[in-house]
Amino acid sequence: MEYRSDINQVRNTIRRNVGRRVRIRENKGRNKVDVAEGVIAEIYPCVFLVRVNSMNPDIKRTLSFSYTDLLTRDVELCFAADGSQE
Repeated sequence: MEYRSDINQVRNTIRRNVGRRVRIRENKGRNKVDVAEGVIAEIYPCVFLVRVNSMNPDIKRTLSFSYTDLLTRDVELCFAADGSQE
């Protein structure tokens, strides 16, 4: 039951921060790490979507992550310090 409580806490945190800028650090394994910045765009029961900033404004890139990724620390989110939203 504690696991369910933790995942609900993560889900609620993401829900409260929809539209907020975040920095994503994703562990890809074998010492590979991807870092991106974007905005939490949408939430669903099992996943959430982050719209990622791109060098080319014509390219729209969206990443999806599960709430479990945050619990297992495969993905780390760092919310913008200034509280800016898009």
